[in-house]
Amino acid sequence: MAAPSSTSVQLESVSVDTECILEPLSLPESPGGVDAVESSPDVPCIFCEECYVLAEQNQLLKHMIIEHKLVIADVKLVADFRSYILYWKRRFAEQPITDFCSVIRTNSKAPLEEQDNYFLLCDVLPEDRLLREELQQKRLRKILEQQQQERYDTSFHGMCMFCDQEFTGNRAVLLNHMAREHAFNIGLPDNIVNCYEFLAVLQGKLDNLQCLYCEKIFRDKNTLKDHMRKKQHRRINAKNKEYDKFYIINYLEFGKSWEEVQSEDDRELLDNLEEDWSDWEEHPVCAVCLFCEQQADTTEKLYLHMQKSHGFHFPKIKSEHGLNFYQQVKLVNFIRREIHHCRCYNCQEKFQSKGGLISHMEETKHIAFLPARSTWDQPQYYFPTYENDTLLCTLSDSEDVITEDQSEEVPVVSEDISSLKALKQNSVLNQLLDSSARQKKFFQYYWNIVKLKNVIITGQILEIEC
Repeated sequence: MAAPSSTSVQLESVSVDTECILEPLSLPESPGGVDAVESSPDVPCIFCEECYVLAEQNQLLKHMIIEHKLVIADVKLVADFRSYILYWKRRFAEQPITDFCSVIRTNSKAPLEEQDNYFLLCDVLPEDRLLREELQQKRLRKILEQQQQERYDTSFHGMCMFCDQEFTGNRAVLLNHMAREHAFNIGLPDNIVNCYEFLAVLQGKLDNLQCLYCEKIFRDKNTLKDHMRKKQHRRINAKNKEYDKFYIINYLEFGKSWEEVQSEDDRELLDNLEEDWSDWEEHPVCAVCLFCEQQADTTEKLYLHMQKSHGFHFPKIKSEHGLNFYQQVKLVNFIRREIHHCRCYNCQEKFQSKGGLISHMEETKHIAFLPARSTWDQPQYYFPTYENDTLLCTLSDSEDVITEDQSEEVPVVSEDISSLKALKQNSVLNQLLDSSARQKKFFQYYWNIVKLKNVIITGQILEIEC
């Protein structure tokens, strides 16, 4: 079988005498097997007789880099690390390593005797990718079986982490209780797997006086409880990869996290915008009058109703006062709040009913005139008086706020072009262009590094010859 690439990748300044920093396996499992080697809990080296326990995966990877010059890319995407290693141990015994791996040459500018060849094993090789996908499918089937068993398990027994109340039956009873009574929601029960272990991890953190969200340590239990309640930290840290193994979404697609899956779902929604929507029936707007319960399906009809029935000409008021969109929002919320309190917004007289108020405002013509701008043009009226006030969504910015005469009065100062050479040398555009060029060069260099598929050796990013 041909190697993935016949071109050697040139790398500089690689050292292997310090502690390696390698990506840990996200979701380790103990695979089953048929022969004596596969039944062992240890993971052997691909090339020699060295063995490491599965928990010491990083030590094995370090050993293979230092002793055998093998780099495995994207280890965290390998669903079953031990089965993966056993497979390639057998294949490397059958064929030369160069049939499978790309060659990474280090210290290429040094004398020949100081140069080293490393071997990169990654999913660019079709056989490697197929193996990774098969291991992922095997793990997915196992996880779905576990999740299905937990869904219908009625022998669950657990204790609330916040009130010490005990629950038996199904796991959903406890999870729903914590979400409803303590505002602690870790997700729908059907989206969670290995629930016992998940709850144990969370309880362990609380027992160690650690906040589940910001993960700070506190001096006593009462201080921790107060902190989580006041700061609204009764939730888990979504960026903590430790929790990924407890959510089904992280097992669904090979090499993708829940964040990537969710972002793809959003993109699919955007892509579907071009579909045929000819059968879509839009519901009417139904905006409500400022002074009564009358509704209209267009703002024009609503404005006409307020003018004829109440003597309030909203478009005229908007034009005369030059109200922009935000001022219209504040005015609408101000009027709605005053009407709700049965108070005339002009004379501040209060009434027992809304009907008495409206009669007073119409008779005294108080309804047609606004109070001083300082009364209603306040930040507090940015907040809607009524939830889902459709009228607020249909407001438009004021037209003719800047008249033609006003626009002509705006001064335009020309630039001094008496010395074009000096202007060119001193222009701020030079700095922007220089900055843009530096950024472009940086991103070109960074992209070359990314091509190594995030292989990190000895804590140093491998440098590529451009």
